[in-house]
Amino acid sequence: MPAFGPRRQPSRRGSMADVPKDLLEQIKELERLFTVDAAKLKEVMNHFVKELEKGLSKEGGSIPMNPTWVMDYPDGHEQGTFLALDMGGTNLRVCEIILPEEKGEFEIIQSKYKMPEELKTGSSDELWEYIADCIQQFIEYHHEVEELEDMKEHIPLGFTFSYPATQEYIDHGILQRWTKGFDISGVEGKDVAELFENALKRRKLPIKLGALINDTTGTLIASHYTDDRMQIGCIFGTGCNAAYMENCGSVPKIAHYNLPPDMPIAINCEYGAFDNEHIVLPRTPYDVIIDNDSPRPGQQSFEKMIAGLYLGELFRLVLVDLHDNKNCQVFENQDISKLRKAYTLDASFLSMIEEDPFENLSETGDLMHRVLGVKANKPELELCRRLAELIGTRAARLSACGVAAICKKKNIETCHVGADGSVFNKYPHFKARGALALREMLDWPKGTKDKVVILPAEDGSGVGAALIAALTIKRVKQGNLAGIRNVEGMK
Repeated sequence: MPAFGPRRQPSRRGSMADVPKDLLEQIKELERLFTVDAAKLKEVMNHFVKELEKGLSKEGGSIPMNPTWVMDYPDGHEQGTFLALDMGGTNLRVCEIILPEEKGEFEIIQSKYKMPEELKTGSSDELWEYIADCIQQFIEYHHEVEELEDMKEHIPLGFTFSYPATQEYIDHGILQRWTKGFDISGVEGKDVAELFENALKRRKLPIKLGALINDTTGTLIASHYTDDRMQIGCIFGTGCNAAYMENCGSVPKIAHYNLPPDMPIAINCEYGAFDNEHIVLPRTPYDVIIDNDSPRPGQQSFEKMIAGLYLGELFRLVLVDLHDNKNCQVFENQDISKLRKAYTLDASFLSMIEEDPFENLSETGDLMHRVLGVKANKPELELCRRLAELIGTRAARLSACGVAAICKKKNIETCHVGADGSVFNKYPHFKARGALALREMLDWPKGTKDKVVILPAEDGSGVGAALIAALTIKRVKQGNLAGIRNVEGMK
């Protein structure tokens, strides 16, 4: 059956012909504020390299550069059945992953369990009992075992715990602080691996913890398992982060372990904290407001300029400022009380504006009216469209700086980068804008193919966690025990 109606275009080119002079001047000023040219990108990248190195030093720096005790890539021949637990902000995901004989293949069964809101501000015991209960339900449903205690072998589990934690060992992690709306008493400053294992023991569940990991490290390992050209794992979503393989000899802060200098170790950068000192990032007055009004001013400076959580807020702050500005008329004589509410808009709002295919921006107009109660005229819609493009483009271009810095630091000329997160997967043109920025920073000759390609990642918090548990058990069998606490439990 034929499809009727106009074919939807991915986006349209705006026309500024009917935009009044006062708004045109504001648009030019916004372009000046939010445009990051190639020279600035390189300046940010070069400072980024120095900050990565500082984070690896004994003294440390703004970027934590956490050693993860993941000491190698998978070779694709890992085999066995593993569990993965992914504790996100909204859901708890339990997976069973089977690694078959075929290289780089996997089978996955998974179930999601809603994290009850009351649990997020409850007690430590309530949290771990709930998690253990979900795992028990999962095993009982997928394994026809009358008594769990009858299972002869303990199943290795990889636990993705994506909250700031200090790791002296791969099967250990001290929670530094809760994020993502959690505030559970009795967990900060404690070893979450031990609390988790105690809950499993109370229920006599046949599980051994093989690894406690961050989702970004999992993204690196899972992506490399299916594509051995992957050398960096990234998250571009509510937050931002990257992980890559370093040589132990290039990590002075673990020198006291006396590990072979050429032994690999995965580093979880946590580079949302890049440039907390405000030396190089091109912050606008609106970025300063976001930082000052945030729960932790002066922290996560890079993240606040590029992560999905903040893109809608940047857009909102600019529109409120323009409305209150006496030199131009935006939403004149209209009630903008909804627009004045902080964090009313998220990155998806900007995505919808950028995806509006119509010349008259009718979808943008409907959106503004539906969400904000504002009736925007055509010139105001053009301004909103251009502002969304500027904010989205800046986020993509700055995001690429972290990838470029890792490539420069490690002398990586060509590789694949596995990326995950809502902004990377859903924001229009994000991939293409990031790719162009990499080309500008890394000086690839015109007409040549991209040498560093950012691609969708494999499932880091599920498959990645299982693979890291498998790698840890493999290391114990080989006698490489660096960064493993419970060696006997892994055998």
